[in-house]
Amino acid sequence: MLKSSTFALLLVLVTGLNSPAREPIKSPPATTQAKIVRARDLGIPFEGNPGKLNSITDVPGVEVGYATLIGGEGKLEVGSGPVRTGVTAILPRGRASLDDPVYAGFFSFNGNGEMTGTPWVEESGFLEGPIVITNTHSVGVARDAVIAWRVKHGAPDKTGYWWSLPVVAETWDGWLNDINGFHVKPEDVWHALDSAHGGVIEEGSVGGGTGMVCYEFKGGNGIASRKIDIRVSKDASPQAFTVGVFLQANFGRRPELTIAGVPVGKEIPGEVYKSASADPSFGGQTGSCIAVVATDAPLLPNQLKRLARRVSLGLARTGTVSGNGSGDLFVAFSTANPNVANPDEVTHAVQTIPNDLMDPLFAGVVQATEEAVVNALVDNHSMTSRDNRRVDALSHDRLREVLKKYNRLP
Repeated sequence: MLKSSTFALLLVLVTGLNSPAREPIKSPPATTQAKIVRARDLGIPFEGNPGKLNSITDVPGVEVGYATLIGGEGKLEVGSGPVRTGVTAILPRGRASLDDPVYAGFFSFNGNGEMTGTPWVEESGFLEGPIVITNTHSVGVARDAVIAWRVKHGAPDKTGYWWSLPVVAETWDGWLNDINGFHVKPEDVWHALDSAHGGVIEEGSVGGGTGMVCYEFKGGNGIASRKIDIRVSKDASPQAFTVGVFLQANFGRRPELTIAGVPVGKEIPGEVYKSASADPSFGGQTGSCIAVVATDAPLLPNQLKRLARRVSLGLARTGTVSGNGSGDLFVAFSTANPNVANPDEVTHAVQTIPNDLMDPLFAGVVQATEEAVVNALVDNHSMTSRDNRRVDALSHDRLREVLKKYNRLP
């Protein structure tokens, strides 16, 4: 039985969904790029073959939406700003995610972070509904808003029971954002969910990644994908699949950064957090990463957990050690095997790939994760925010110079 206060809150949230969701606060960042430039546009060598869009949305059915909140500048006034934050929503099967859960697996590489709903993912093997990513102090409002959105757009389960354990994750954006001002509202979460789409999606300083810092350059969202061919023998015809990775990159210190095997962070020195010891709001020395792996390969929950683990190796290629203060939490899901959660049938026929044939999928996750991190750095812009703190984007020209020095570019 719901307590009256909980029921009242849910009623308010659901009622609010009947009114138009407010548009996210949008103001141009301090510096903008003239055009989109991604890591491959600079000639950076990566292993593997990307999908058409080199994006998590290369996996059919996957949709991504954002609410980006940018406003104010200068001195921090808690509750007023500056605001540099947002919300990301990932729908595994688009709107059908509400009625057709996907097989999923979860892995905590280092648990100094939050991803709600994962005990049920671990227990049931299913991801039911969307994945939402935001800042650390907005997990609660985002979780409640997802429940309200599902009540509005979904339906009770087959027994007539309303319930939801949403997957909502976070990384800390308090260096640039008024994180204790609680600027993310339910309508921002609804906007991210309602605006989710397939095809081309933005990366960098948008959605939940708006205020993030990676290797002491401007960080945020990164995406990449790999086309995977699996065959039972050298002479057999391959079967094609796709693996896509989305990550919210907010980790690492400058000297650690490695790109294409080159110590880029040591060649381009710099320090963002030099005054961190004097700032009681600073949230740790190593940062965090939330990663979502999607595939259309038919995998079972235990196999998807194995895929989620491989994100760790992709991150390691870029230099991070995932320290004590890092919240590195990963979830993987498969869009194959539709309708297997439907209790209208006693049994379901399920497809899967033998473990002995999974190595190409493992490699695809590692490769796509590495490239997604670099995309988050390259497809980005410098940002100035609270107390005039500035975080520079990784210079494309300087990066190319360093890679040429180490003979990684012609």
